[in-house]
Amino acid sequence: MTRREKAMQLFEEGYNCAQSVFLAFEDLHGIDRKTAAKLSSSFGGGMGRLREVCGAVSGMFMTAGVLYGYDDPKASTEKSEHYGRIQELAKAFEEKNGSIVCRELLGLEVKRETPVPEARTAEYYKKRPCKELVGDAAEILEAYIKAEK
Repeated sequence: MTRREKAMQLFEEGYNCAQSVFLAFEDLHGIDRKTAAKLSSSFGGGMGRLREVCGAVSGMFMTAGVLYGYDDPKASTEKSEHYGRIQELAKAFEEKNGSIVCRELLGLEVKRETPVPEARTAEYYKKRPCKELVGDAAEILEAYIKAEK
């Protein structure tokens, strides 16, 4: 199963966009599923349904941080390199989908919605591109990882 397929499957299981991408790489980042799911749980719905940065993009960035990030606050070279990496991943996602902002990807005018997520029904999946966006983020990151090896 590809990372894209895994992320999309996780989304269908009910994980949010960020969780779906982050968990699709759990074998690489080594964080147990429960902790990884909790860590990424705040970023669904464009950060808690604020409709800001797409959760799939946040999950991609979180994974890149665990795999390639820096931990020394004074490591300016590493910080610059990592931010460049994040911008590269964002650009790839934006080129494919037109934006990295949740509300723009969903065609919503409202910036903040109720914190209660919609039920995951067949109708939900028909009207939302989220499953595909999750797949795109996982695919972009998987390609990046392969290119880095």
